[in-house]
Amino acid sequence: MKKLSLLAVTLFAAFTVQAQEVVKFAPLDASPVDIAYFPNKAVKFKKTDNPSPVIKVIYARPSAKGRAIFGDLIKYGEVWRVGANENTEIKFYKPVTIDGKKIPAGTYSLFAIPEKDKWTIIINKEIDLWGAYAYDESKDLVRVSVPVKPVSNVIEALSIAFTTQGSVANLVIGWDKTTVEVPITIK
Repeated sequence: MKKLSLLAVTLFAAFTVQAQEVVKFAPLDASPVDIAYFPNKAVKFKKTDNPSPVIKVIYARPSAKGRAIFGDLIKYGEVWRVGANENTEIKFYKPVTIDGKKIPAGTYSLFAIPEKDKWTIIINKEIDLWGAYAYDESKDLVRVSVPVKPVSNVIEALSIAFTTQGSVANLVIGWDKTTVEVPITIK
């Protein structure tokens, strides 16, 4: 009787384990997601003496991997999501001004139209898109032209950071041998 009970429990356990769905997790993404904050250390430490975030950028970081980037992989004159995968999102915790245009606090998409000597940076109202495939120019809040600043050392993975000049936060985008800076005035 004990053997029969043990067999019944074993069979029940085997069927239960087999009936459970096995979760298949996605492999690591080739372009990992990263976040850039302004001020840069706004969320690193939860202390009262650190400032709260004013701007947050969430983006995927593709790597050059020896490829020619601007003018080849990223075509000149075409709208680009400033990253890979989902479009890049920029969140303003306070109202800001870009190129004299006021932008209310909120979350927006960040696009660019790269050219050899300048980029058009676009802040767009629509979020949660995959790439720039469904980009809608009618939802643009701001378009600003910024000069390209070549760099001598290759920036392997797309990178976004901020620098400060008084009440201006410069959004710096760099990849391959190219950087651009977008001045954002904080209110």
